[in-house]
Amino acid sequence: MAFAITQTCCADASCVSVCPVNCIHPTPDEPDFGRTELLYVDPDTCIDCGACADACPVDAIFPAGDLTGPLQVYAEINAEYYAGRDVLAEATVAPNFHRWTPPAFTRILPSDFAALDVAVVGTGPAGMYAVEDLLLHTDARVTLVDRLPVAGGLIRYGVAPDHPSTKKIGETFARFHDHPRLRLRLGTEVGRDVTAAELAARHDAVVYAVGATGARRLGIPGEDLPGSLPAAVVVGWYNGHPDVAPGAVDLSAERVVVVGTGNVALDVARILTADPDTLAGTEIAPAALTRLRSGKVREVVLLARRGPETAAYTRPELLALAARPDVDLVVDNHDPRIGQAIDAAEPGDKATLLQGLPRETVDWSSPPPHGRRRIVLRFHSAPVEFTGDTEVRGVRASGAAGDVEITASRVVRAAGFRGAPVPGLPFDTGTGTVPNTAGRVEGLAGTYVAGWIKRGPSGGIGANKACARETVGVLLEDAVAGRLPVRRRRAGLASKLLGRA
Repeated sequence: MAFAITQTCCADASCVSVCPVNCIHPTPDEPDFGRTELLYVDPDTCIDCGACADACPVDAIFPAGDLTGPLQVYAEINAEYYAGRDVLAEATVAPNFHRWTPPAFTRILPSDFAALDVAVVGTGPAGMYAVEDLLLHTDARVTLVDRLPVAGGLIRYGVAPDHPSTKKIGETFARFHDHPRLRLRLGTEVGRDVTAAELAARHDAVVYAVGATGARRLGIPGEDLPGSLPAAVVVGWYNGHPDVAPGAVDLSAERVVVVGTGNVALDVARILTADPDTLAGTEIAPAALTRLRSGKVREVVLLARRGPETAAYTRPELLALAARPDVDLVVDNHDPRIGQAIDAAEPGDKATLLQGLPRETVDWSSPPPHGRRRIVLRFHSAPVEFTGDTEVRGVRASGAAGDVEITASRVVRAAGFRGAPVPGLPFDTGTGTVPNTAGRVEGLAGTYVAGWIKRGPSGGIGANKACARETVGVLLEDAVAGRLPVRRRRAGLASKLLGRA
């Protein structure tokens, strides 16, 4: 009986390294790594040893024959990836990542090479994967810095509370917080409590893995009206982010429009329509749970610029949404292209996921129907304007028959993220990233970036592992080649930050 990887896959390839028969793909050395929705087990090659399930940090791997209910489809999804595919013939080195094998690299270090002092800024996945490589494969001493009082970054404050398996990878990262060669400095912000120049002066190298937490703007009228919120605020609200007030999200509206159909948009829609009792045992912020219990939201509308065949969500996330027994998922059939794309979809296409869902042409001037809560997918519908005088009253959106106004007093903008400048580092305002080459920050020797601030907001948790490995690899290459600036020791800075642990 083969194993299968399911919805909560983090794609960090921990399973790949333990598989004795190379039956899990794409691997970090293959072009598709970081671009597929999951990693996949080849049912014809798998020998049912269970090593992958034991190594999985998010409990996403199960015997295919044991999958029940909504998870049964993942046996087919895993097999589908290999249909008509010669994986070994495609297994060329991914062009976007520097290939580096840590143990071999460590062995070539000169015997008199001094242990490095490295600062890593950011405790999310990219930062912690960099820390992991440094601590497990070198003798480096690491100072781990985060501006928030609690470590975790994206795992702690970005993963929805009803995805506890995904959050489990935080436990894997947390074990490094007590490592004897690591100093953890929380509540320490670069530019406020310490400058980039001070970090650079006291360490041999500094790796910035600060993510991309800013909201990408839509650039339409009414975007900043009260009642319009970026998705990052809503996600931070239900996860208890210290920067977001407990009362930041008003749930007095019956209809909420979410602009976007990515996984974050689906997270927001799912939480806002959830039965609060199902969230009571999760890590949801208590204030958010209280407000959900008294909230009036009965309908969430997801606006997509494109059609169902190119929707931004991943198949696993939509499958999970469609499987909910307490919420209806409906397709707004306002454009004939929508039904055509769904009906013509072939196995493996995203649009096939919508083939069993009800379709209706919604009257958006009326309030949501009474009865069960529901989520409406409206494709081919770009927002043109948020209407209202002193607060949002509706969203004017494009449609096949012209613009239509969707009555709603709450809007969530889930159109993507972008990085913010780090004081003391160069910044590309166009891409929202720190200019770099393979992680080396341009013009600042000994300074590096990893994660979304390096490559932009793309890829899930696991993509950060290969990204961080590339950065650590070039850092060590620079160290061996003598390209790191001569630093003073970090004692002075350690004393400055001592009270911020």
